[in-house]
Amino acid sequence: MLSLQIIVYILSFLHASDRKEASLVCRSWYNASQDQRYQVTYPEPKPPCTLWGVGVFIPYISPFIDLQREVTFSFPASASALELVKGLSRKSHCSLRISQLDGFSISRSLLLEVGACLGSKVESLALPGSSITEASLLNLLPCLTSLRRLDLRGLDSLFMSGAFLSREEHRQQVRSALCGLEELDLSNLRYLSDLTFTRLTGCTPRLRRLSLAGCHIAFEFDPYRGCPVGMVEDSSALLSLRNLKRLLTQQKSTLVALDLSRTSITPESLRAVAQVEDLKLEELYLQGCKELTDYSVEILVRHQPGLLKLDISECMGLTSRSVEAVAHGLKSLTHLSLSHDWRITEKGLRDLLALPGLKGLDLSQCLNISGAEMVSGLKRPGATRAQLETLNFRGCTYIKDLAVFSLAQLLGSCLRELDLTSCVNVTDLSVCAIATYLQELVVLRLGWCKEVTDWGLLGMLQKAECELHNETGENGPMFTRTFGNMGFFKPPRMPFEEKPKLLTQIDLQQFKEQAGDSLLALRRLQELDLSACIKLTDSSITQVVKYPDLQRLSLSMLPDITDAALVSVGWHCRSLTSLTLSHCPGITDRGVAQAAPHLQRLQHLYLSCCGNITDRSLHLLMQHCKRLKTVDISRKFWMHPQTNAADQSPPPRDL
Repeated sequence: MLSLQIIVYILSFLHASDRKEASLVCRSWYNASQDQRYQVTYPEPKPPCTLWGVGVFIPYISPFIDLQREVTFSFPASASALELVKGLSRKSHCSLRISQLDGFSISRSLLLEVGACLGSKVESLALPGSSITEASLLNLLPCLTSLRRLDLRGLDSLFMSGAFLSREEHRQQVRSALCGLEELDLSNLRYLSDLTFTRLTGCTPRLRRLSLAGCHIAFEFDPYRGCPVGMVEDSSALLSLRNLKRLLTQQKSTLVALDLSRTSITPESLRAVAQVEDLKLEELYLQGCKELTDYSVEILVRHQPGLLKLDISECMGLTSRSVEAVAHGLKSLTHLSLSHDWRITEKGLRDLLALPGLKGLDLSQCLNISGAEMVSGLKRPGATRAQLETLNFRGCTYIKDLAVFSLAQLLGSCLRELDLTSCVNVTDLSVCAIATYLQELVVLRLGWCKEVTDWGLLGMLQKAECELHNETGENGPMFTRTFGNMGFFKPPRMPFEEKPKLLTQIDLQQFKEQAGDSLLALRRLQELDLSACIKLTDSSITQVVKYPDLQRLSLSMLPDITDAALVSVGWHCRSLTSLTLSHCPGITDRGVAQAAPHLQRLQHLYLSCCGNITDRSLHLLMQHCKRLKTVDISRKFWMHPQTNAADQSPPPRDL
């Protein structure tokens, strides 16, 4: 029998997903996979996770990791869940996400079992999609003495009566158990009142993170009293600004993160929150707060200069004046989201890119951004500059090859995630620049970049221009003064209608021999999106998409790919957990039959509008892909991305 040290050494060569598989073999392998001396071999960041419904960037994985420490066990309330809870009692700690809880006996028994078997081991508890009763939760909470995070989002049934924690003995029991609680999520509660909020937060004296996203909070300003509503008297029906400010004052020494997204907070209310004495926030989320103005952002950065993460996306009233205020007032900023702030222009981005600690920048759907000022900010001689790890240009139609090429050169050593989805002016030049300078990328999204062709993925810039079919001659159609032949007029060809020069076997041989960089150089990729890049064919997919660590791949709406692409992907990308092939009429049962045996880790497969997929593919998937959670085979027609016309797919083929 091999010693523990030898097994630990062997497992050190495996990827994280493989180590998790190996840990299920036997007890000794499990213990070896949990060895704290084991060092993670991949330095790339985690993909963005969701905290309280807002995208948050997590910069890096810890160099030493317990493979099971951050695992959350998610399951619905059922009779079989009782055995699962008993099995988890052997773990030293765990995080639970229990859904579909109600007032029936199964749910009550399950919560009692959690309290009895896992009471001192549960570090995080979430109860989504539940209608739990007050009595059941009050029986459970006193048992959870190690709880660090509590997620009660959307549990309106718990707060509707306003009687939650109304009895003093209940508050004492809960306070003794939740004295160490650090994160409390109360988002999307319609019936959160002053009294209930005061009772619950009175039991959590050491909060570090609080979410009230989507809650109904009385923020309105009273012009007669000169203060926000709720600053004078309590509101029995709604949470008031007065009680929120009271909590911030009481827990100012520990509270560092606040989420007020999708609330009706006004500039005056935000100023009242920011001016709480000695409050030093590090994270503030204001997504979708449509009442905010540039003035409110200026006041915020003046009173909270230590902010590290700021989300002011979907705040329609903000302009570049807010960007300038952030750039000059938040010198320690690491992550900023300006998504869907369509009034923002290039102004201020030059100074923003001078912040040395800035790692994440989201400019998606900022329609006036071209990237020129960002390049200028990064090129300033003798000045500090941002070391961006994540950059999101989704929907920025003014982004062109020159900006992408310059940013790739300047951010090559640090950028890990790049989103160019729907940047319609991006061409093969940008793809070649990415392959040459951004070889540390973990996530690359090029969906709907319709000018990207096989040549760009292969790193071979097309030398010959496209040969246009000029059916009317050099001078175009002729017309008389009476416009008698208007019916023969044809509109000018659009760029996406032009067919690129097709690749030949000689071209592919040159690709294999060339020294230039193709997209294959991005060996660290874990996510790749090529959706609706309609000029791509099997020629590039089979030669380039060969990433052993790739986990998420989207090739939807590529009308010219066939089973050859699917088979190649299955053979070379065996770590895939999510594969999207929707609207690909060339994919058939034959491709699924050859690829499925190699995609044993696949969890999500999307084949909607693939008319040549039949029951045979389902049987093959059931046989080989045991981990599948989602299979989408809806609809038998597909929408062509060029014409947006619905075409009926040919009848399924028999193998």
